Amino acid sequence: MFSPSGFRAHIAVVLSLAAASAGLAPIPASAEAATYACADNGSLTRLSYPLTHMARRIATGHSVTIVALGSSSTAGAGASGPAASYPSRLEVELKASFPKQAITVLNRGVNGEEAADMMLRFDDSVAAAHPDVVLWQVGTNAVLRDNPLGPVDRLVHDGIARIKAIGADVVLIDPQFAPKVTVKPDAEEMVRHISAAAKQASVDLFPRFALMRGWHDRDAIPFEAFLSPDLLHMNDWSYGCLAKLLSSAMVEAATRPVASARASIRPPAR
Repeated sequence: MFSPSGFRAHIAVVLSLAAASAGLAPIPASAEAATYACADNGSLTRLSYPLTHMARRIATGHSVTIVALGSSSTAGAGASGPAASYPSRLEVELKASFPKQAITVLNRGVNGEEAADMMLRFDDSVAAAHPDVVLWQVGTNAVLRDNPLGPVDRLVHDGIARIKAIGADVVLIDPQFAPKVTVKPDAEEMVRHISAAAKQASVDLFPRFALMRGWHDRDAIPFEAFLSPDLLHMNDWSYGCLAKLLSSAMVEAATRPVASARASIRPPAR
């Protein structure tokens, strides 16, 4: 007898063989994940702060430029091709939400990089594009290499300051929840450091680690369904789901009603 997940995997294999015999394109390895809903845990992915720079561009009908800065899971390692990376999928999702808006998402992910490497190329890879939003995926490679967290923490704070200085909204993206990450003793501490940095700087955090943990622990989706065979990088389904949920969060944060400063000022007591 098959377990439920085993049965789904068996069906996927059968369908792939049938497709191949009919001369059709084979079903991708992540086909099993397609049987699961792309969901978060309630308001988990809601951004804490409005995306004010993006909101201003949207409101005035100007083009929006978004830079996705990061390492291999930004570059798209594990995806079937560049079009399946999360930045590419995010651009598609955002354009669907703002069909009359010119929106560009630039993929500035480089395999194997850490925060220090990203800061070295910041001027050319990020600032030169004059982005309205910077999505910064950071922390995974430092954890994988057992690097001390203190220097990373300082670099994250410095990076946030540099992004703010160029007039862009900041959204941090923490490490992925994957076996090769969670086995490391500092994995969850890194996640806490990034969360604390976001709060201290009053910038947004997209909690990828908690989101993916929910898929596995709450929704009982096996790692093999949302990770590539290396059990580290994401696959087409998870990149697509991340992009969908991130897009929804960004759309809400860029169109969120903000009370005027005047309305929040109370008259002095008499």
